[in-house]
This record gives sequence, structure tokens and C-alpha cells, in this order.
Amino acid sequence: MNVVLSIAGSDSSGGAGIQADLKSFEAFNIFGTSAITVLTAQNTQGVNEIYEVDAPFVKAQIEAVLSDFNVSAIKIGMLYSNEIIDMVRDVIAPLDIPVVIDPVFISKAGSKLLNDDAIANLKTLFPYATLVTPNRFEAHALFGYRFEDPSTLHKMLKLPYKVLIKNETIELNDRLASLDTLYAEGKTERFTSESLNSKNTHGTGCSFSSAITANLALGKTLKQSIEISKSFISLGIKYAPNLGHGTGPIAHKIGGEKCQLALN
Repeated sequence: MNVVLSIAGSDSSGGAGIQADLKSFEAFNIFGTSAITVLTAQNTQGVNEIYEVDAPFVKAQIEAVLSDFNVSAIKIGMLYSNEIIDMVRDVIAPLDIPVVIDPVFISKAGSKLLNDDAIANLKTLFPYATLVTPNRFEAHALFGYRFEDPSTLHKMLKLPYKVLIKNETIELNDRLASLDTLYAEGKTERFTSESLNSKNTHGTGCSFSSAITANLALGKTLKQSIEISKSFISLGIKYAPNLGHGTGPIAHKIGGEKCQLALN
């Protein structure tokens, strides 16, 4: 069985962060391990408190996993501080396995979760990444990205690493669609799916990135991994358990099962 490591924050409500990563890995028959960077007190209605884990202890978690398991890929989520970012860069720089970085520092609502100096430092990890997966707010802060702006396109195509901008809404064949755009090696590639009208989208960004990581660990190409993961998220939203009073979690297990049936 393949093993994947997630370095990310904990979500006490179980729908995002480390918990979503582990559920996504399991959905693709991957054994998930973890190194927790922050603890959060949160639920489907929002984040109430954040408690940072010291960088040396985050490093100890990572080293404990890497010294005992043959890790096939790494997913990186919320790193929270410069100290953790610096430590993670030292860890991933010499590795020769897929690394997916989900630069979690601005929420879907546009709330910033990192200081500006840490955001700049986060970019020093990207040359070691197989893929970077920001949302549109994070892409704007990192690269000056604006959707369908010609000058933005030129900037994105010149980046020396692969970037997938997640979940923008477009009109396609007279219907709304969810669009993810891959900027890689001077080219763009679009991935679309039906835009689902659902309140159950908590942790979709984390889950999408971790599903991509799982499929890369299984030997799928980057394009295949994105396509499979996009289907997984759509199915997870469609069959969501409708929990909580706010933005509910997706159905990782059912989404994974139905995604695997579709592939077979």
C-alpha cells in the first residue's frame, strides 16, 4: 500500500485540513500519515481559535514518519509561520517524490491567515513542488492573478513551476461550470465540471489537493490526477451528508467509491 504524508493544520470539525486529507487518501486506498502545524477550534460556521504547533515539534512529526515509512508523495497545506515554512523547505528540497502545495493562507471568503512576510516566504517552497494549488484570492496575492486578464495570463505562463488555480465559476453551454486552470510549461489547460448548488463545500480545496497527491502517488500523470480528483470532489459534494449548521463537509468515502466505480 502506498503511503502519503500530509503536513497541514487540524480541523476539529473533520471536514478540512489534516482530517480531509486523510479521508481523501483513504478514498483512493492510500495510507495517510500526518504532521500537524496548527490546531484549530472550528466547525461548519467558522474558525474560533488557532493554536500554533512549534516548528521543532512539526519537524519531529515529519522525521518520525519519513524515517519509518516509504512515503510516495507529500501534500502540504497550512504552514502558518515563517519558522515552519523554513523547516518544511529544508525537508522537501532533497526529496525526489511528488509534492503538492496547497498554499492555505486566504479563505474562500477572502480572510487572510498569514502575515505578508510569511506569504513571500511561502513562495520559496514552490520550486520544489510538483504542483501548487491556490484559490483565486491566494493566486492574486502570490502572482497578481486576475481571472481572464491578458496580462495575468502572460505572468502565469512564465512561472517556472506548475500552478492549478482552483474553482472559478464560468458559463459553459448556457450552464454554470466549475473551472480549474493549469498553468504549466508555458501552456494552459482547463478542467471543468458542473457547478453544483450546494452548501456542503467545506474542505473541498484541501480534499481536491490531497486527492491529486494520492493519485500522483499511485503513478497517475498530473492531468489524470486532476481529472480524477475533480470527479471525486463533484461526487463528494453531490452525496454530502448535510451535517452542521453552516458550510457542511463532503462525502469523502462515498465520493471515492463512486469515483473508483466510474474509473473501472
